[in-house]
Amino acid sequence: MNRSTLDLWVGFFVAIGIGALLFLALKVSSFSGIQMKEAYILQARFDNIGGLKVKAPVRSAGVLVGRVTDIHLDNETYEALVEMHIDERFRFPKDTSAGIYTAGLLGDQYVGLQYGVDASPLATGDTIKKTQSAVVLEQLISQFLFNKAAEGQDTQ
Repeated sequence: MNRSTLDLWVGFFVAIGIGALLFLALKVSSFSGIQMKEAYILQARFDNIGGLKVKAPVRSAGVLVGRVTDIHLDNETYEALVEMHIDERFRFPKDTSAGIYTAGLLGDQYVGLQYGVDASPLATGDTIKKTQSAVVLEQLISQFLFNKAAEGQDTQ
């Protein structure tokens, strides 16, 4: 094999490697996924959203049904108001509940929707009433250490 052919093959494999890294980066960032033609807007209020970010996925039963589009603090209730765009194909009952979960042990956070049993569906602009805030690992660790320290004082 001459030098130019070898250089061509090396360049070819480098290009494939860069393409594979780009593909993995897009998959990890959840850039690809649901293609929403029509969407409706839902809101939910949480005491603590942890590390939830705009463009985070909204899932129901593990299926991607929408995206978080806005997060801001309500100055009256001091709760985080999360706005979500949900694909029109997915309709949820009025008693649907929302929770903030973590994908894996150290993964990104997402909003999970659990179906209710009410017959009437949520409409655009509605607010989900039942919510569960994010579990913050640092708070759990500090609470555990505080309880252990309190147990140590009780035995003395």
